[in-house]
Amino acid sequence: MTLIELAAEAEQKSAEVTDWAGRLGWVAGLLLFIAFVYWLMRQGWKWRGSLQSDLPELPGMPENAGEARLKLSGRYHGSTTAGQWLDRIVAHGLGTRSRVELTLTDAGIEVVRPGANDFFVPAAALREARLDKGIAGKVLAEGGLLIVTWAHGEKLLDSGFRSDRAAEHATWVETLNSMIKTTEGTAR
Repeated sequence: MTLIELAAEAEQKSAEVTDWAGRLGWVAGLLLFIAFVYWLMRQGWKWRGSLQSDLPELPGMPENAGEARLKLSGRYHGSTTAGQWLDRIVAHGLGTRSRVELTLTDAGIEVVRPGANDFFVPAAALREARLDKGIAGKVLAEGGLLIVTWAHGEKLLDSGFRSDRAAEHATWVETLNSMIKTTEGTAR
């Protein structure tokens, strides 16, 4: 059989759509189902935010943070409860992924996020820095994420960052951990 004969045979077997109302009903039903699922996801996000309403407001940028020790451009992938990489924190915009500009000063870490809430992590609140492979919603190769553990109110948080230049991660971990060790003697 030639290609033309196959096409002709296929045309003969294909029937015209006669039940447009039924087809349109199925399409409308599918669209409504998709909209309902998205609405449920939004409600879940809002519910999680209300459960985390006891989290205090994020610290603002200080007037004089001092000279920049390190800078990093990349992505902010979110914050979780420390040690629980799937327990995303959404209160105060901490669950919103965004571009990020990190600046480490003697006063702490300035987190500038275009299109999302900026915040500041004071040096006294820093607990640990490490390389890891995942945080809620993002899994990479081993050591692909810079995770900074910090205290916010009564809660310890892990915030995940990915630099545009992944080679910078090790320098950040080393610098942050040495900075934390020098401030361990001060009251937290």
